[in-house]
Amino acid sequence: MSAPQAPVQRADFDQVMVPNYAPAAFIPVRGAGSRVWDQSGRELIDFAGGIAVNVLGHAHPALVGALTEQANKLWHVSNVFTNEPALRLAHKLVDATFAERAFFCNSGAEANEAAFKLARRVAHDRFGPEKHEIIATVNSFHGRTLFTVSVGGQPKYSDGFGPKITGISHVPYNDLEALKAQISDKTCAVVIEPIQGESGVVPADLVYLKGARELCDKHNALLIFDEVQTGVGRTGELFAYMHYGVTPDILSSAKSLGGGFPIGAMLTTEDLAKHLAVGTHGTTYGGNPLACAVANAVLDVVNTPEVLAGVKAKHARFKARLEQIGQQYGLFTQVRGVGLLIGCVLSEAWKGKAKDVFNAAEKEGLMVLQAGPDVVRFAPSLVVEDADIDEGLDRFERAAAKLTQA
Repeated sequence: MSAPQAPVQRADFDQVMVPNYAPAAFIPVRGAGSRVWDQSGRELIDFAGGIAVNVLGHAHPALVGALTEQANKLWHVSNVFTNEPALRLAHKLVDATFAERAFFCNSGAEANEAAFKLARRVAHDRFGPEKHEIIATVNSFHGRTLFTVSVGGQPKYSDGFGPKITGISHVPYNDLEALKAQISDKTCAVVIEPIQGESGVVPADLVYLKGARELCDKHNALLIFDEVQTGVGRTGELFAYMHYGVTPDILSSAKSLGGGFPIGAMLTTEDLAKHLAVGTHGTTYGGNPLACAVANAVLDVVNTPEVLAGVKAKHARFKARLEQIGQQYGLFTQVRGVGLLIGCVLSEAWKGKAKDVFNAAEKEGLMVLQAGPDVVRFAPSLVVEDADIDEGLDRFERAAAKLTQA
């Protein structure tokens, strides 16, 4: 029998953890579906979804089953060998998307790192070292490695770590003219989130994505879609590019792909993939059997007409009620987003106070997210039950009432 574990509490965080996070005052210890319980046994409804990760909620039987079954077989062999779950997952992703090849890693940052390295490698091999420039968008977010944080268009995350990776520029999101003015034959890739997540849940205009595709084709640049937050059913399609009908050359996925187990994937075509020949890129844990077994189970559940149609129906349920709450309490002016990635844009009086809304919701037993200081973000499970949506929004309304009456 294992020895009893020493009790821990939120105060321990400040004693033993690097202070780069400021987590909430309570510690969740158990979850089931869209409900979470903390150390004191208090129940909360989860509309945060682990930041758009817990695509099937907590402790979903299909995921628990897949993980447990694989855990009793094989955990890790490295990429000196391959494994069955990784090959099955690659087949599923290739069959379901534009892609012909998959590369597995452990996070969205790693998936983007691989995407950016591939884009530069392709340009280097085909056109020479001059063609290496990457165009991203202002306020974009692509990860926290030095390369991905340099591509991301938020200096607050990239400043203060020494020289940045060069050859990267940023243009305003949804501004096709700005992209047209910046792109050149030195551009190797244009990187776009189909919906900007971290900077406020801002969907791309269709004409913008179509125009970006045409400009990339004209300048022999690759179009990369960062679908770390929008992929795996979040928009009501398996990937957001399908929602728009614009196909990228490279796509990055993570977050929802593992349903809570760390995994990332870069998807691309055979023609581009061949530029990452043996030895050019790698990862010790990427594509490990545990992660891939879980991701297989996620896709089996999510990539069905019932679940994807359900996401669209749940969007409508959220939006109608949120708009009513926003108007009644003067808390926000707009509800935007696609599928179950929803942002409520705070009104003038509440600008900069998303954290206050987060705190008020928590007091009412509801977990939500921020997307910058001016937007409250919802990214719940794709299979969240209507009763949980209604109860969670009742709690949110109580929070709004208390906030605005204070």
